[in-house]
Amino acid sequence: MSREQAWWTRARLGRCGPPLDLLTARFERHVYAPHAHEELNVGVCVGGSEVIDYRGGRLRLGPGSIVVLAPGEMHTGGPGTPDGGYAYRALYAPVSLLTDGAVGGLPHFHDPVIDDPELAVALARAHTDLAACPDPLEVESRLPWLLTALARRHSTARPVCDTIPGAERITLAVRDRLADELLTPPSLADLAADLGLSRYQLLRAFRATTGIPPYAWLSQYRVTRARALLEAGLRPAEAASLVGFADQAHLTRWFRRVMGVTPAAYRNSVQDT
Repeated sequence: MSREQAWWTRARLGRCGPPLDLLTARFERHVYAPHAHEELNVGVCVGGSEVIDYRGGRLRLGPGSIVVLAPGEMHTGGPGTPDGGYAYRALYAPVSLLTDGAVGGLPHFHDPVIDDPELAVALARAHTDLAACPDPLEVESRLPWLLTALARRHSTARPVCDTIPGAERITLAVRDRLADELLTPPSLADLAADLGLSRYQLLRAFRATTGIPPYAWLSQYRVTRARALLEAGLRPAEAASLVGFADQAHLTRWFRRVMGVTPAAYRNSVQDT
């Protein structure tokens, strides 16, 4: 099978929010011509080794390396060894996503190659999940949070205060809105604006109170609703559409996380009983 593979996924930051593109690539010999992107390019090498010509120098990446390429900067990309190939996950985001939880203007990264194993794993995992199922609320809950962490840890940006007054009140209001608008949940940006907060402040308050981001709370709430429908005899695909999951696979992914079995297995067991 050819190792020259690349595919794009277009995700959205909230149901009606701006697009954010995700690239999954595995190449054996492919070499990119010099080019630039309008967005910030954040990549994680997940296999092999890659070399990138950038700002008059040559960057070398191995598995676990994070690379941050500024908008408008010319760069290349190719295998770091003659026979090893390279694989990476990349996202193309507006720079503004890095500024929510920081002050000091647009962040500058002195070193474009970053060694942060914990963040690299989190970015790669989020990219893989969202490329498979680009749920808008999940995209908006996970990627801005991780990009803010990237800016706070490795750029010139300075962290804002993480203490959010009234976190429990904020969380309750967000939970009520998400439960009430189960099928078409509002974006976090809209929820935050209604509460007089930034998206980062809303995420910080919600996580501090519940220990999980809003998309995870909503997914678990949907599982609870789907469980009742399965017990009533509905098929998994029907239950998925009625509680707001994108499809049966999306329901199955979350149902197994919460219940330990697939929706079909659960339905069969309770119907047998």
